[in-house]
Amino acid sequence: MYNILVVDDEMQIRKLIKKYAEYEGHDVTEAEDGAQAVRLCENRRFDIIIMDVMMPELDGFSASRMIRSFSDTPILILSARGEEYDKISGFRIGVDDYVVKPFSGKELMLRIDAIMKRINAPKKEENKELFKHGGFEIDFAARTVTIDGERTYLSPKEYDLLYYMCKNKNIALTRERLITEVWGYDFYGDDRTLDTHVKLLRKSLKDYSSMIVTLRGVGYRFDTE
Repeated sequence: MYNILVVDDEMQIRKLIKKYAEYEGHDVTEAEDGAQAVRLCENRRFDIIIMDVMMPELDGFSASRMIRSFSDTPILILSARGEEYDKISGFRIGVDDYVVKPFSGKELMLRIDAIMKRINAPKKEENKELFKHGGFEIDFAARTVTIDGERTYLSPKEYDLLYYMCKNKNIALTRERLITEVWGYDFYGDDRTLDTHVKLLRKSLKDYSSMIVTLRGVGYRFDTE
């Protein structure tokens, strides 16, 4: 059972989500706008937040950014718009998933389950070692990335993707394998989510972005040769 915060200015949307969530045995708290959501998160701990984008007072992206400054609670974004720019904005903030309206209540519950399974899954022990390639360095124990002596900050999912690709460097990695290993068997997104994160990761790697090679019709390869 999860303690879910549903944030949406449309009462009917909140009612729909609450209906499906309570049927699954979850507790639901409602907020009408982003500002109210931030206040609630400052005083209570939620297992997951379902956040609409377009709201009065404070939009969903701004509210998510503020919540991220003091909480690592997973956030699932709802939006009537499915443009790549909006998804990149959400993933850059550190949200965990992005669902476009209109949506299926059943699918939304499956996505929530998938997120919580990933969050609660036992973490594989990372080797206490460094990876270096020119001025590019990954400290696996500290989960840090340094480029030409300067720290580069990645979102948790960007780092997970980089970690897996680096650990399997110079190997062709299919899209299916990357999604399975990085997002999990129960991931309910699509290839575009992977492509969006690869685009963000390449941007973060700056001059070393060419290490991530696109294999058309297959997937990607982390190339250090």
